[in-house]
Amino acid sequence: MYLHRYGLSREPFSIAPDPRFLYLSDRHREALAHLLYGLQGNGGFVILTGEVGAGKTTLCRGLLEQADVHGRIAYIFNPRLTELELLQTVCDEFGLEVEASSRSSIKALIDTLNAFLLAEHTGGRRCVLVIDEAQNLSDGVLEQLRLLTNLETTERKLLLIVLVGQPELREMLARPQLAALAQRVIARYHLEPLSAADTRAYVRHRLRVAGATDPLPLGDAAVARVHAITAGVPRRINLLCDRALLAAYAADCDQVEPGQLDAAAAEVGLGAARATPDGGIPAWRLAAMSAAFGAAIGAVGLAMWWHGRAPPSATPVAASAPAVDRRLAIAPTPTASRPTGAVDARASDADRPNPPALATTLHRTHLPELWPRLHADIDDAWHQLARHWSVTSPAAQTGSAPATSRDCPVSAPLRCWRGTITLAQAMALDRPALLLLRDAVGAERAVLLRSLGAQDVVVETSAGVWQLSRAELAQAWSGDYATLWRSPEGWPAQGTPEPTDAIVAWLEQQLDAAMPRDASVPSPSWRERLMRFQRAQGLKPDGLPGPMTVMQLNRALGVHEPRLEH
Repeated sequence: MYLHRYGLSREPFSIAPDPRFLYLSDRHREALAHLLYGLQGNGGFVILTGEVGAGKTTLCRGLLEQADVHGRIAYIFNPRLTELELLQTVCDEFGLEVEASSRSSIKALIDTLNAFLLAEHTGGRRCVLVIDEAQNLSDGVLEQLRLLTNLETTERKLLLIVLVGQPELREMLARPQLAALAQRVIARYHLEPLSAADTRAYVRHRLRVAGATDPLPLGDAAVARVHAITAGVPRRINLLCDRALLAAYAADCDQVEPGQLDAAAAEVGLGAARATPDGGIPAWRLAAMSAAFGAAIGAVGLAMWWHGRAPPSATPVAASAPAVDRRLAIAPTPTASRPTGAVDARASDADRPNPPALATTLHRTHLPELWPRLHADIDDAWHQLARHWSVTSPAAQTGSAPATSRDCPVSAPLRCWRGTITLAQAMALDRPALLLLRDAVGAERAVLLRSLGAQDVVVETSAGVWQLSRAELAQAWSGDYATLWRSPEGWPAQGTPEPTDAIVAWLEQQLDAAMPRDASVPSPSWRERLMRFQRAQGLKPDGLPGPMTVMQLNRALGVHEPRLEH
């Protein structure tokens, strides 16, 4: 409701663990270092604890993205299981097929799991089991987990288990009956809430990622009050700030006021309730409800008017296409206004990418049925991607093909980048991209990624737009990713640029806009600030301005580029 009012392109304080909003405070980075050490070890248990809403799950997902784990990851969200249900769930999460007659046998499940782990070890891949809310595990299940770490070769253990839970988990593991498990813990960390300075940086970071520009709708005084109310717990911060922005919107305020924060705190259960004069709904909530109702009525009226004037139309469907599941109007993602002081790295209005909205039939399908429609020639896929940037490749203009099927079909300032990443990193980069898929016999096909959700993905081929499960796509995708990005003026044609005075000046200006300096602390070097930005974006903190770093700077600053559909 309040996004347009404050120049935001997406909700800045959603409690969903969106990797695009990942902010790593000093404490989070220290926790991440401990956990990365555990992942690089020889198996066993890694323990991460923290208060409710401290950011454990988000940090754990960031850990798995940054850990460069070449293998398989199983994630269990509901730990209230028996020993048998645990083994069944672990096998299911690793995608193992177990005969129905064997699913009730603990021995058969362990034998199946052991064979799988040995095969992955032989292939040079490691397996990680992550269990969230682990304080709810029973002693029997914890003992079964300890026995799973007995699956090993003469060189190393085959399974690493990450337990994520509330402070009670530490107390559980300190009990004498779990001493054998505690001795197998190779790394542990307790995540504390954010400090006042980190709370300020956290709020600014989320607003910037969502597209906010100066002056921010939550000023320093308001953020200080946010920290006092929430004690620096990220989930509480998100709940309070979201409700406070709604209150400020309803009151038509440019910035959130302290009184609105106090009222919002009472609304979300973070403070004493404030009685209204008549004991009813607070005035700001009535105003917000009224605004929402008015917007809904306006939308319905507009839809009725449009339906009355627009002629009916039909979207052609390929004869071999599967049954239509539902219709999806795919529109370009709104772009936030440009932050003050940011260096313009975007195209002029004349050549700015503005792909047309596609109102098309979305087909629900499975990868085997979709495979014949994928691009066998990656050149064709590159050209399809280039059209989303409203550019035509030189090869297409001249009628000649690139020298090889891997050549970039565009010219500066647009660049091609190809690398190996995870689906979570693809979501963080937030741009249409090519995914190179392989079938069981090693044949390669390319497909254009249009949307990436928690359960499903939307891809585009020359034959239409298709939806399939994320898990099914992941089985055929090894991480080979290619996309276009816009480079700053004077950037070298290939490789990472040398830190010349011009490059450093550009980086400092971009970092000033993306991560404002804190006047209360000594000013770090540009490389230290760049590494901090990279950590916050889930990138390798090498202090080098490579393509992925520039892409994330452009995204954080609202540079106009095509985005994944949401």
